[in-house]
Amino acid sequence: MKVTQYLTTEGLSFVTRPIFSSVPMSGARKVTRTEKVVSDDFLGFGVAITGSSCYDLALMQPDERTKLLRDIYTKEGIGLSVARLSIGSSDYSAELYSYDDVEGDTALAHFSVERDEAYIIPMIKEILAVNPDLYLFASPWSPPGWMKTSGSLCGGYMRMEYVDCYADYIIRFIEEYEKRGIHISAITPQNEPETQQHGQMPACIWHPDVEAAFVKVLRRKLDARGMDTKIWMYDYNFDNWLRVRWSLDTHEGLLESCGGVAFHYYRGAIEQTRALQEAYPGLKLHFTEGGPRLYDNYATDWCKWSIMMSKVLNQNYGSFTGWNLMLDETGGPNVGPFFCGGLVTRNSVSGELSYSGQYKAFRHIAKFMEKGATVYETALSENTSGMFAYPKSLPNPQISALRNPDGTLLYLIVNPSPEKSQIELSEGGRTWYVECLPNSVSTVVFEV
Repeated sequence: MKVTQYLTTEGLSFVTRPIFSSVPMSGARKVTRTEKVVSDDFLGFGVAITGSSCYDLALMQPDERTKLLRDIYTKEGIGLSVARLSIGSSDYSAELYSYDDVEGDTALAHFSVERDEAYIIPMIKEILAVNPDLYLFASPWSPPGWMKTSGSLCGGYMRMEYVDCYADYIIRFIEEYEKRGIHISAITPQNEPETQQHGQMPACIWHPDVEAAFVKVLRRKLDARGMDTKIWMYDYNFDNWLRVRWSLDTHEGLLESCGGVAFHYYRGAIEQTRALQEAYPGLKLHFTEGGPRLYDNYATDWCKWSIMMSKVLNQNYGSFTGWNLMLDETGGPNVGPFFCGGLVTRNSVSGELSYSGQYKAFRHIAKFMEKGATVYETALSENTSGMFAYPKSLPNPQISALRNPDGTLLYLIVNPSPEKSQIELSEGGRTWYVECLPNSVSTVVFEV
């Protein structure tokens, strides 16, 4: 059996090391992979192809861009297979607009995606040419301003009276993109429905009753047209999972209309959503936003993102999607108040590319995990023996185990500690010793 460790840590980027079977080591942390299946229907990993990302991509030379896209969206590179699109403008857009800015146009006579034709749709189509199987879902940051209390894309509340019209608006978007060869497999009704961001960017607050009504109306209209697009509710932070629970508990028919629930990582912890999974075990959850910060360990936070990706796998989520695919060295274009970084940064003057810690984390799992992989439950032993026992004050390694359809077995091992961690894996009746350096991510591959 060939076993290989791929390692990233300070000063070492994706180093390949052979792993050999060994006798047991009394002081090592032992990982047990059980036969309990956590999931076998994970869609994949990805990032948002925002308007800003498309703008920056369009500035590249075609051959240079193709090389980058192959690195992002094929197994030759990091192997992303999911992408999020924005329906109209987000805070990471070069322009502010909806698809129908004509006041009171409930017939949607002026609906048009023409502004997306300049650089957004062409870039999406180039990405699909590289990976035609990319799973696309889309989110609006705001309905047209005239459907809201503010009268503006930026800020305000969604009005119940426009729910039916807005469902038609979303369907028009899906249909127009389909005409252009872009299939939308899922949508979320509203990005971050509990904030209006002080009117500083496209945003809209939705009361849970308005969201529930919209989901049911949209599902009915989609079904009437024979459209298979799923609806993922909520699309905001872990800490208010109870909003979703209350909505599902109190709105008849909502569960049948809802194809999943989307969460962001900015507040709370993913563990909080277990209660929602226990209440509704057939409901699939998705991680739909979280990305690097331009001025906060941008290139070195691989452990942070690998831990989150591992937790997403271990908690039976259906997908993991980060934030912007590409931004420039200032985090732009950006019409909002936040300083996010792209998965990849392109210097607007030199054209030089630099890569985030999240990119390096994707390389350790998205590159290796195939669709249909089985994720298993794992357990990590305590280490209390000897003078070199692992101090309890240090963070534990984070571990995921999965098997691809071809039989290849993968372990993702994240050691965020400033100390080395000694790990033992038991496979094929043998013991395998893995040296996990400080602040490191390892992918251990057992080839059949």
